[in-house]
Amino acid sequence: MSHRWTVRLRLTVLYGGLFVLAGAALLSVTYVLLGQALNRQPVSAAAVLAIAGTPSDASSVAAAPAQPVSELIRSTEVAHDLQAEFRTATLESLLQQGGLALAVVGAAGVWAAWLAAGRTLRPLAEITATARRVAGRSLHERIGMTGPHDELRRLADTFDEMLARLDAAFAAQRRFAANASHELRTPLAINRTLIEVALAHPDPSPDVRRLGETLLVVNARHERLIDGLLLLARGDQELAGPVPVDLAAVTAHVVSLVPPGPVAVNVTTSPSAVTGDPVLLERLVQNLIENAVAYNVAGGSVTVTCGPGELTVTNTGPLIAAFEIPGLFEPFQRLTDRVGSATGTGLGLSIVRAVARAHGGTVTAEPGPSGGLAVRVRLPATGRQPSG
Repeated sequence: MSHRWTVRLRLTVLYGGLFVLAGAALLSVTYVLLGQALNRQPVSAAAVLAIAGTPSDASSVAAAPAQPVSELIRSTEVAHDLQAEFRTATLESLLQQGGLALAVVGAAGVWAAWLAAGRTLRPLAEITATARRVAGRSLHERIGMTGPHDELRRLADTFDEMLARLDAAFAAQRRFAANASHELRTPLAINRTLIEVALAHPDPSPDVRRLGETLLVVNARHERLIDGLLLLARGDQELAGPVPVDLAAVTAHVVSLVPPGPVAVNVTTSPSAVTGDPVLLERLVQNLIENAVAYNVAGGSVTVTCGPGELTVTNTGPLIAAFEIPGLFEPFQRLTDRVGSATGTGLGLSIVRAVARAHGGTVTAEPGPSGGLAVRVRLPATGRQPSG
């Protein structure tokens, strides 16, 4: 159970326990010292004479009859017994009253330790809250802690400096992606245009036509690869302007664009309101369905189910080992024995995972018992349908 205790609870137990232990030690020392003091206290002669019935003042002693020695001894023993009873009663009273006071003060001390621990750990709570917001891809957040330059202030300042460096690094990555988008797409567009112009020439030779068609296929694959890489980089970044989106409508639209073929696509949808980027969400659904169709078998099927905050795409196909599932979500990691793996870019499921993470969601996959794959995407549902 100790591993479930929070830091605040452990500090409270530590401080409160030390406080109670110090109080118990003080009570014990007081008990010992008082007991020793009472043991050193001599028996009062006046008490002995009073027990024996002899007046203690000088004028009365002269007029009073003399007491036998045995009576004085008995009176002394009685005085000793009374003193012992007084000592016992005093020490018991000390333990009872002191124990009660220790319990009350100890409870107050534990409560004070709880408050003090909370106040001490408050900066850590702020750091944790900021870290959670940063985990949600908000690198612009800063702690900005004020107060004395103690250990917690230095920790917060170090964390802010780390966030600033990460923010600058991601900004540089975004600029690089934007520049690469232009610099890489332009040559490919020029190549495609030149090849199309060459093929449009009257009566090209069969060799030239075959070469041109091959180059167009290679060029188109490179364009898809660059688009996938840029989309993957975009999916790993914070969403610029999320808006309400009906994932069910997006799914139905993507399924309607699937051309007829040997693989049947069945779709079942219900309203699924989420918040995000419509273009990225459409690409997520498109990649899932394209993968399910491409990595299938002739006469197979694809089942698409969309519900509140969840999209599941299941397909038929060859058997897939469970240990191979994690590798499918890594860039350029493909199963070479899957049908259609040679024509893809190896970025389909990587883009799906990146887009899902950018929307605060998760992606899981599991192999079917008779082959194929079931991919499930979960996104935070808002319950608010987009207008229009």
